[in-house]
Amino acid sequence: MKKQKIIRLTLSYLVIGIMFAVILYPVAWIIGSSFNPGQSLSGSSIIPKNATLAHYKELFNLEESNYMLWYWNSLKVSLSTMALTVCLVSLTAYAFSRYRFVGRKNGLMAFLVLQMIPNFAALIAIFVLALLTGLLDSHLGLILVYVGGQIPMNTWLMKGYLDTIPKELDESAKIDGAGHLRIFLQIVMPLAKPIIAVVALFSFISPFADFIIASILLRSEKMYTLPVALYDMVAKQFGAEFTTFAAGSVLIAVPIALLFLFFQKYFVSGLTAGGTKG
Repeated sequence: MKKQKIIRLTLSYLVIGIMFAVILYPVAWIIGSSFNPGQSLSGSSIIPKNATLAHYKELFNLEESNYMLWYWNSLKVSLSTMALTVCLVSLTAYAFSRYRFVGRKNGLMAFLVLQMIPNFAALIAIFVLALLTGLLDSHLGLILVYVGGQIPMNTWLMKGYLDTIPKELDESAKIDGAGHLRIFLQIVMPLAKPIIAVVALFSFISPFADFIIASILLRSEKMYTLPVALYDMVAKQFGAEFTTFAAGSVLIAVPIALLFLFFQKYFVSGLTAGGTKG
């Protein structure tokens, strides 16, 4: 019996070790490549010889690169998307969770269907709509597309979490004279911090790392977000600045990692509780 337990434990650790290796090796390799001298990846390794910070200095050199402008564009789009998504999803999920109205079930079913359709499946329609509304090559158009794509899935997540908050709290507040808005802001939302953190994280990561939609809507270099700009850096006819691309890619992970660490204490409980009830 003890021998079987040791074997199972060994196999478990072996599987976990393999998973970690598969996940972490590409990350370690791209970090190592960012310190590799030259522009080729052929001689790159996890621990590069003659490591240099030249590629990072090049990115932050305003005379040689627009990287800081692209970084600001990505932060602006992602933070705006996150703020709008959290506000709209909170109001929508609260309405579906607490109120009974005509079309409620159909609305939830429509959100369920919409979340199965990725944004890039409607690229032509999105492009034409942006062109007709004058939002092509603008961050506002990009933000509206991202927010619209985030609402269905996140509404279901947050509604599931709000369903677990006892409605007796609302009723007690009503007896004390609280209105609907006060109940929403002062009672329900403070208890929903875990799922708000999950929605905020998801709605930040998606636009910050998106390439497909941004490449369709953004036309001028000054409007580029980081994924589009870094691809353009590598795709230049005589460019192929792969190690500089690696350095830029490493820096993309910084705000995402900081946001995850900030929301970490809420993340697990919010994600699991949000999926317990429909």
